[in-house]
Amino acid sequence: MNPETDPLDTLDDAVAAQAFRRLIRHLRHREDAQNVDLMGLAGFCRNCLSDWVEEAGDLNKDAARETVYGMPYAQWKAHHQGDATPEQLERMKESVAKNAPQSAGA
Repeated sequence: MNPETDPLDTLDDAVAAQAFRRLIRHLRHREDAQNVDLMGLAGFCRNCLSDWVEEAGDLNKDAARETVYGMPYAQWKAHHQGDATPEQLERMKESVAKNAPQSAGA
């Protein structure tokens, strides 16, 4: 799609914010969806979202992660994150390689 005519750019900011908050709340609820699995499937995870929040909102990393995770990252990690298997890590590596290069509007 031509970035100059992408309808996403015309989406009202309030609508986009509401959809983003719904996505974050969904991921908070789905603690069973491991970051490594999200990375292996879609090439992004909660940490990516928090990095994007950090960049867009001029927040520090800890504040951005707490915004996304709903708690300090270390607490979430201790309660919800398991060890990644070699297979999960390989899927993640292959998936991330498919990501589009970073662009100014991304």
